[in-house]
Amino acid sequence: MARNAEKAMTALARFRQAQLEEGKVKERRPFLASECSELPKAEKWRRQIISEISKKVAQIQNAGLGEFKIRDLNDEINKLLREKGHWEVRIKELGGPDYGRVGPKMLDHEGKEVPGNRGYKYFGAAKDLPGVRELFEKEPIPPPRKSRAELMKDIDAEYYGYRDEDDGVLVPLEQEYEKHVIVEAVEKWKAEKEARLAGEGGGEKEEEEEEEYIYAVQDEEQSDEEMRDAAEGGEGAQTFIAHVPVPSQKEIEEALVRRKKMELLQKYASETLMAQSEEAKTLLGL
Repeated sequence: MARNAEKAMTALARFRQAQLEEGKVKERRPFLASECSELPKAEKWRRQIISEISKKVAQIQNAGLGEFKIRDLNDEINKLLREKGHWEVRIKELGGPDYGRVGPKMLDHEGKEVPGNRGYKYFGAAKDLPGVRELFEKEPIPPPRKSRAELMKDIDAEYYGYRDEDDGVLVPLEQEYEKHVIVEAVEKWKAEKEARLAGEGGGEKEEEEEEEYIYAVQDEEQSDEEMRDAAEGGEGAQTFIAHVPVPSQKEIEEALVRRKKMELLQKYASETLMAQSEEAKTLLGL
C-alpha cells in the first residue's frame, strides 16, 4: 500500500493541486520589514509570525523531543520574537497602532530570561535542559554583615578578662597552685645541690657559707636614732657622726630613675609636653 507522501506526488494529485492554486500566487513574507510599505500587509505578516510562534511554543512543551530538537525550537522562537518586534516597529512607522505598548504579552510571558542575559528567553522544556536549570536557581541570600557599632555593643570589661577574679573562685585556685609549684621548685633545687655536693666532695665536705635568700622580705630600715643607739651601745665600737644627710639605697635608686626619666623626656618629648607634665605634677602635688 502506498504511503501518503507517495500518493501526494502522483500526477493526479499534482494536477488537482495545480487546479486549486490556479490564478493564485503564494506571496512570501519579506525578509526585511522595511521592504513592506503597506499597513494591511505588515499586520498580516505580524499575525503570521504570531501563529508560527504559537505552534512552536506548543511543540517545545514536549520534553521527549530530545535536547538538540528543544534547543533548535527555542532558538527559532527567539528569532521569530525578534522578527515580530521589527514588524511592530514598521507598523508604527506606517501609522498603525503601537503593538509594543498595547499589544498582548502572552507569548513573551511564556519565556523566562536568565538573570544578566536580557533578550534571550527559554520556553517550555528548554528551562529544564542541562546547564540551563542551574542558571535559574537563585543563590541563597548571604547573612547581613554586622556593623562595627553592633559588634562593639556586646564588648565590655568582661570581654577583656577584667572580671575573671570577681567570682572568688579563680584566685584561691591560683594561690594553691602557686604554693605547689614553689614547693616543687625548692625540692628540685635542693636535690640538685645535694647531688652536686656529693659529686664534688669525696670524704670530707667543706663548710659553705649560707647563701643569701634573695626573695626574703627584708625588715624596714632602721631609723638614724636606732642605728646611733646601737652603735653607742657596743663596747669599744667607734662611732661616726654624719654632719650631712646620707641618702639611703632606696633614695639613690629613685634619684637615678628620675634622672633617667628626665633624660628620656628631653630626648623624645617636646617642650609643650614637658610643660604640661610639670603643670600636672604641680596640680597633683607631686
